[in-house]
Amino acid sequence: MKYNVIKNADIIISKSKYLVKNPEKYKGKWHTLFNNNNPIKLELGMGRGDFIIDMAKSYPNINFIGLEQIDSQMVMAVNNLEKVNLKNLRLINADAQEIDHIFGKEIDTIYLTFCDPWPKKHDIRRRLTHESFLKRYDKVFRKHKRIILKTDNKGFFAYSLETLSQYWYSFDRVSLDLHNDENPIPNIMTNYEKQYLKEKRPIYYVDASFKG
Repeated sequence: MKYNVIKNADIIISKSKYLVKNPEKYKGKWHTLFNNNNPIKLELGMGRGDFIIDMAKSYPNINFIGLEQIDSQMVMAVNNLEKVNLKNLRLINADAQEIDHIFGKEIDTIYLTFCDPWPKKHDIRRRLTHESFLKRYDKVFRKHKRIILKTDNKGFFAYSLETLSQYWYSFDRVSLDLHNDENPIPNIMTNYEKQYLKEKRPIYYVDASFKG
């Protein structure tokens, strides 16, 4: 994916009260940062933050963390949060490959919302549903595993269903066209999703879990 580079983006986000600057020091004790024992849900590749911010607003008794590697993307979220006070939201500027250094077994749900599909074969290990990432997730889930995925990329979706099923996940809900599903699924949209909806692209969705 291509992104607009924003000058001094790193400086802008560093001033946000929502940014956790040294996330590794909270590994295994994120509840102390939130000052409660509420469930913690993590979005990997939060982009501009529309989804994670609206989730935090909608569910005040759940803690949310948005992780994004590209600071120019995170700037939009930081700007949107300037006049908002959400005690149940924190942001991390880091690579998703680092999550097992940032979290202990304390995450209840991982959201993968319109992450880069990395369509070329030589990039397959960079897909967030590759087995190498699923193994990392094992290290951060608290009790049961739960991954919610949304994408407009049919190939990536099919690949993800395959890797998740091979990793013993079961599918609680699957939709091949989220916004036209006969049985509506509660849904908060991302920035990309709002754009794709206008373009009438089908949105693929899966709610996968493993309770073994």
